[in-house]
Amino acid sequence: MILLSRHLRALRALGLALLLATLSLVTAPSASADTRTAIGGGTGIIFRLQPNPQEPTGFYVCTLTAVGRDAAGNLVALTNAHCFIDEAGNKLVGEKVYRDRSPAGTAFSPAPLADSRPDLDTGVIGTVTYVSTPNNLLNSGPKGLDYAVIKLDESRVAPTGTVGGVTITSLGAPPANGTRMCKEGHRTGLTCGIKLGTHDLWFTHLIWTDGGDSGSPVVDGQTLVGNAWGAQHSSPILSILDEMNAHGGVGAGFHLAT
Repeated sequence: MILLSRHLRALRALGLALLLATLSLVTAPSASADTRTAIGGGTGIIFRLQPNPQEPTGFYVCTLTAVGRDAAGNLVALTNAHCFIDEAGNKLVGEKVYRDRSPAGTAFSPAPLADSRPDLDTGVIGTVTYVSTPNNLLNSGPKGLDYAVIKLDESRVAPTGTVGGVTITSLGAPPANGTRMCKEGHRTGLTCGIKLGTHDLWFTHLIWTDGGDSGSPVVDGQTLVGNAWGAQHSSPILSILDEMNAHGGVGAGFHLAT
């Protein structure tokens, strides 16, 4: 009788251990699960946060053009240069960048600028490493392609080819005049319009943009052809890549991340 009782207790203990082990296998998170924040062309960014990221009362917002890798394997993002030039004309190399966690807007309901806030859960997603000559369309300054390079923190973010209504799978030249193209910006979302022509270093179009859309990817289908910087102008992405390669450093040899 005592021996039988001991056997029953041992069997119950073994059954409980097996049950707990099974539950652990079912409920434990996968060790390979990627908890990084996905970002890509069309993701909103926020920076120059004053007085601090936790309680910002002043800040600037723009949109990423694309995310890729350079020849050295760095994960990098592109956006507009003028996003990182202050009122005195200083280029803000070293500026820390956050993802804008506010919902993206649409052309009919633009994302309120006052609602923009840094994604503090993800934290700083990258650091500005290069700022080109801005477009200077409306002044007498030297004309530039208006792009900036951000070295990303790969422990915090992962690249995606799709943001909102735009998917980027290749890089190419602007299409023929009259071709319908689209952009994805954090402020006004997906908007489209035809290519009109060229103007100095840039190409022109009827795609609507608003403040906060600076840097938005302009696509012909799924081909990235430029970065939007306002006044219905964009810089050709292939010209940007040529200049990046000539300059060298972080971003040189840029290709889309896969």
